[in-house]
Amino acid sequence: MQREVVGALSHAELVDLVLRQYQELERMRAALAEAEALIARLEARVRELETRLGLRSSGKGTTNQSQSARARPKKPRKKRAHGFSRLRGEPTRRVVHAVDRCPDCAAPLAGGSVKWTREVIELQTVPAEIIEHVYIERRCIRCGRRVVPPATAVGVVAGRQRLGVELITLLVVLRQVGRLPIRTIQWYLQTFHQLHLSVGSIVAAVDRVAHRAEPLVAQIRERVRASPVVHADETHWRENGASGFIWTFCTQTERYFVRRDRTKSVVDEVLGESPQADAFSGVLCTDFYAAYHHYPGLKQRCWAHVLRAMHELKEEYPDNAELQRWAAQVHGLYARAKRFKPAKETERARAKERFEQRLLALCQPFATDQQAPQRRLCARLHRHLQELFVFVLDPQVPADNNAAERSLRPLVISRKISGGSRSPAGSSARMTLASLFGTWAASGLDPYSACRRLLLSPLP
Repeated sequence: MQREVVGALSHAELVDLVLRQYQELERMRAALAEAEALIARLEARVRELETRLGLRSSGKGTTNQSQSARARPKKPRKKRAHGFSRLRGEPTRRVVHAVDRCPDCAAPLAGGSVKWTREVIELQTVPAEIIEHVYIERRCIRCGRRVVPPATAVGVVAGRQRLGVELITLLVVLRQVGRLPIRTIQWYLQTFHQLHLSVGSIVAAVDRVAHRAEPLVAQIRERVRASPVVHADETHWRENGASGFIWTFCTQTERYFVRRDRTKSVVDEVLGESPQADAFSGVLCTDFYAAYHHYPGLKQRCWAHVLRAMHELKEEYPDNAELQRWAAQVHGLYARAKRFKPAKETERARAKERFEQRLLALCQPFATDQQAPQRRLCARLHRHLQELFVFVLDPQVPADNNAAERSLRPLVISRKISGGSRSPAGSSARMTLASLFGTWAASGLDPYSACRRLLLSPLP
């Protein structure tokens, strides 16, 4: 039928039909090329997203993570130095299970061999032990003198009280390490040890340990002053509803806490003023709070605060290309300073000056520009320029003040649980024990054993 139609057309109509068919073919080819280009762009975008998400396989094409993992040949497992399977403990009690009679014919069973064993770990709720110490008076058969042993129980009781060393140690560890409220400690003792202690008894026991630890905490402060690098920071702490601040002064192995107001006198009180012979003379790592400005020695300001402030500016002004470029340049300068680790002190001193000049060049154009979002941050960096690259000069000095913030974290958690303390005596005891237990933790000591040794040691 189609051939008859084509045959009926004239030559001119045939030419016109061929031209239309050719144009249609060209349009289809153009649409196909456009579709292939779109597919190529989409495949490239898929590969980019898979690469970002870590789902791109090592072979050709795209596949999901499970398929690519199955397709890759498995590498031989690296041999471990020792096994990491769960080890069984030494049994403290053995319970034997055996059937006496056959379940089918009820005949007695004879012999026996161990088929399998099962380990069960259990805790015993042991009631508190109340020990009565009896002191016997004896008489000398020669001179007639009557002798009574001293009213002490060495290794059992610290001082003249009725709570034993193990119990007091447990109370203080639950309070400091477990950060348990007094009421919760009461519930624990009553539930698991059938022992009722009043709130006053628990508080008095904790305060007694704090009083005994005061000489050790004074030694911690002296070691902090003698350290070459000290981190300092402060945070809120309420006392009977009144606002105040906890200050921390810490090193790699020492933690020292005090509760005071938020003035520069606290820095002088803890670290000592410069004319004193035992005053701190090392590098003080802090944030940009003004209470640390008057310290006459070297100071390293916290770069973590700088980077955090830049990140907040970038999020607040995402369309400001000049701000984004400036932040990238400052961050790159900091990264280069962190990587710079020469051995010679003269090279480090020259590098410190170069980094300071480069940062000054980056910040100076914006420090006085009222329209620049980074004006305040640039002015701060300009003002503290000599205190930003001390870590380049001294490799012992970190570039941030994260150590002080980490040392404050246990007290911050405790503040969120309890809300603070109720009296100056309670705050003092809390800071004393925080200094002691924080130092033990930083030194890798077990707090329970260390506290027990403290209670058993003779009074100074």
